[in-house]
Amino acid sequence: MRRRLLAVLMVLMGAAALLLCVPLADAYARGRTEHLLLQRRSEAVRFADLAERMRTDADRAELSAEIGRYAQLYGAGVVVVDPAGAPVARAGARADAAAGAIEARDRALTGRSTDRLPTLRPWGPGEVVLAEPVGRDERVSGAVLLALPTATARRDVAVRWSLIGAGAAAAFTAAALVAAGITRWLLRPVLDLDRAVEKLAAGSLRARAVSETGPPELRRLRLHFNAMAEAVADSIGRQRDFVADASHQLRNPLATLVLQLENVEPYVSPGPGLAEHARALDEAERLEELLDGLLALARVESGPAEPREQDVAAAVRERVRAWAPVFAGAGLELAHACPGEGLRARALPDAAGRVLDALLDNAVKFVPAGGRVEVAVTREQDGAVLVRVRDDGPGVPPEQRDLLLRRFARSPEHQNVRGSGLGLAIAEEIARVSGGRLDVGGNVPCGLLTELRLPAA
Repeated sequence: MRRRLLAVLMVLMGAAALLLCVPLADAYARGRTEHLLLQRRSEAVRFADLAERMRTDADRAELSAEIGRYAQLYGAGVVVVDPAGAPVARAGARADAAAGAIEARDRALTGRSTDRLPTLRPWGPGEVVLAEPVGRDERVSGAVLLALPTATARRDVAVRWSLIGAGAAAAFTAAALVAAGITRWLLRPVLDLDRAVEKLAAGSLRARAVSETGPPELRRLRLHFNAMAEAVADSIGRQRDFVADASHQLRNPLATLVLQLENVEPYVSPGPGLAEHARALDEAERLEELLDGLLALARVESGPAEPREQDVAAAVRERVRAWAPVFAGAGLELAHACPGEGLRARALPDAAGRVLDALLDNAVKFVPAGGRVEVAVTREQDGAVLVRVRDDGPGVPPEQRDLLLRRFARSPEHQNVRGSGLGLAIAEEIARVSGGRLDVGGNVPCGLLTELRLPAA
């Protein structure tokens, strides 16, 4: 956004500079051309007066001497012609052979002076022709033609244009610096708000907009955003505290209930009562497991720990070794492909191990005996670390895979499997708070593929 705003401002300022300096430069060129015309026209008028008073050879000699000195002094060409256009006196370059000389001469012989010259610019023209009639009205007896070099005038125009260009460049540079400062002043609170919103959306409830610069409207927006973020964080915090407190407070009486049920078991007579007692004990233990899951989820969501650098490959190897006896006891094969070192990521403490525990626990529950579970760790092109867990079990239909990461979600055919339904939800929350994500898909030809992606260290 900053670049786009600066680009728009630069284009507008550049257009304004051009609209100001181009007419100014053209006006100076026209003014310098007019000055040359007026300056040299006075000389042509003087020569025309001398030619009009020319009666004798002495007058002719005086005229020739005057135009000779003038031609030598200014490097110009001067020619005096009679009414038929024949030269009467000449000095310097051939003025009657210059470009536009014939048209200027014919105009002067009709009694009209040259009132306009081509506008002088640094690149030309190199010579201009000025003509003045000798005599007036019906008494025109000839014309004076001056072929004027324009080097000095064009140099003046070039110098003035250079000054105008330098002034325009300096003004544009100053305006660009001011525009950059204004843009930075305007967008700094916007960028700060954007970063705060991004962090808040990622789950960092402590994120706030801290920039105190910018227009009053943006400063008020920052205050309103911080107030809203504070209210949201307070509401979510109270909700999480309630879940954690309720789970923690219910665990003690529930543990007492389980203990009492276990103590009562020897006094229950064999028969239907003993079976009901066993089912009640199983339900109590299931409820205890559910409370443990809620407490773990509340602790993850509260996010007290900060992400830090860790070796994902080492964590995966450790968890695979820990789960190997469990898989062997369930008749499952557990394989892993982990490189030696170097796969480091930035995540919550032991995030890879905790997520992998949930994934392997699900695999033990849902993959039939004789199945195979494979764990692999690789590095992506963007530096992220990817942990894949694939199995060859029955899998989950595509339309039900989105339910796996939801809390308490179970597919219809797995309703009777022991568990709270919070394992993958907790794993997904750990991945999200760590700045990564957890994806669930289908394995080929059958089974389930779960991918944990953690950001690079």
